[in-house]
Amino acid sequence: MPTFAAAMKMRQMITGALLLIHIAIWAQGLPTDGPLTIRTTLQQLGERLLRGKTGSIVAISPDNGEILCIATNTPQGSNVRQAIGKPQAPGSTFKTAQALVLLSEGIIDLQTAVECHEGITDGNIKVGCHKHRSPLTLKDALAQSCNTWFLMTFASMINDDFMYETKEEAITTWRSYMQSMGLGGPMHIDIEGEQGGLLAGADYLNRRYKDGWDGKTIWWAGMGQGDVTCTPLQLCNLAVTIANRGWYYIPHIHKETTNKRYLTRRQTKVAAEAYTPVVEGMRLAVEKGTATSIKTTYPICGKTGTIENPGRDHSAFIGFAPMAEPKIAVSVYVEHGGFGADLAAPMAGLIIEQYLKGALSKESQAKAKRLAEIKL
Repeated sequence: MPTFAAAMKMRQMITGALLLIHIAIWAQGLPTDGPLTIRTTLQQLGERLLRGKTGSIVAISPDNGEILCIATNTPQGSNVRQAIGKPQAPGSTFKTAQALVLLSEGIIDLQTAVECHEGITDGNIKVGCHKHRSPLTLKDALAQSCNTWFLMTFASMINDDFMYETKEEAITTWRSYMQSMGLGGPMHIDIEGEQGGLLAGADYLNRRYKDGWDGKTIWWAGMGQGDVTCTPLQLCNLAVTIANRGWYYIPHIHKETTNKRYLTRRQTKVAAEAYTPVVEGMRLAVEKGTATSIKTTYPICGKTGTIENPGRDHSAFIGFAPMAEPKIAVSVYVEHGGFGADLAAPMAGLIIEQYLKGALSKESQAKAKRLAEIKL
């Protein structure tokens, strides 16, 4: 195990979140003198964008699972656990995973259309939605982030007594797909403090809803609220699985690792043919949907998220680029940042540009300055 003095010597070379990452690694008895996968320019940009905010920016290489950036900020300063150890509702970023499950199980197809007129009302419950044309099919439902579409299709899966003998079987099937995408439990990355989040299973739901439950009781999970939470790290890895059309390596921060855990390709349970329409829907989100603020000359695929909670909503985004040969996947989660399109998406766009282009354009430099000056 390296000496504490050796770990502290890094203070002269490392600042902010990178120092905390090294110390977290040292605490596990892992080597801290080998090269890390972090790209300094991305890390510095991420930390700059998060000034005055509480949140995280995670970037991963889809090719090999290397963590390229894990920038964080809290009222107490940088804390890597903001990215890996604080599960929160994923909001509409989770709709990508929902679509993959629904397609794989045959609950929906590309022609499944749902009516939505600025939301849905059920009894005394009203769930709002963006103003958009109606009805929508899958790709446009992703592009426009239609809450009604995902609430109703998820509930239809849980209540489908033809496909599944019981609602318990339906939710267990749903959960197994999600777990195969790296959600619902720690992935055992090589940084201490990782938490797993919540994916409601049958036992949990039977305990929580003692008077019974069905698809409508838990339909909030269809839009990434309610009985589901994820860490920003998990959301970035979800983007990786979509970028790779069904596989990923466990994210890691040691560049020259020989641990087979981080060198073994993991395959999701999702049907291979389900990825194409989801990727195309994420592309449409950037082209003409909720993420047009990051539309550029190279094809970015993304999904915004606006997470309801007490106070101002949280702002989230997941995405990857380029569309056909992905080089980077990103997640951004900013607490009380408002709409996903307003803060998280443009931050992600800058991280992607810095990595793919090697530098920010003058226009993007000005945008980065404006975003960095926002205090929440």
